[in-house]
Amino acid sequence: MSLPNPAELLPQMATSLSNHLSRRQISTPRFIGIRTGGVWVAQALLEQLGRDEPLGVLDVSFYRDDFTQNGLHPQVQPSELPFEIEGQHLVLIDDVLMSGRTIRAALNELFDYGRPASVTLVSLLDLDARELPIRPDVVGATLSLAADQRVKLSGPAPFTLELQTLSDQGRPQ
Repeated sequence: MSLPNPAELLPQMATSLSNHLSRRQISTPRFIGIRTGGVWVAQALLEQLGRDEPLGVLDVSFYRDDFTQNGLHPQVQPSELPFEIEGQHLVLIDDVLMSGRTIRAALNELFDYGRPASVTLVSLLDLDARELPIRPDVVGATLSLAADQRVKLSGPAPFTLELQTLSDQGRPQ
């Protein structure tokens, strides 16, 4: 399977996002990237959109429902939200949407900061393997992978996508 080039997906995503926000009559969205890949995608999208504004950063590690099973990732950092959440139109950006659990964790964290007016979900890739009813409003590409496959985004410049195969222990080989 060949993976799409992330740099080629970004212009189309920026156009789709602009159209989505325009249809919803959202003129001043607040952008939030989910650490780490979502932040990279968010920065690239802001650049594509010609927007120079603060970017919120979420680290959802403490909000994940598998926290007790997997433990704490050694690079956990605090979330940084340089704007109010209450009443704002948010654009939540992640790199790869798979089960939907990261997005659920992100929404839980965001609502701890306040009640947004709306949340638009943007994802570079949708792996179409959801366990929760969460779908992106804007997506770069949708892929169907084998059960033992994952996609990893490396970056931030240049972006590269790597197809990984899980070992018997559930870790990439």
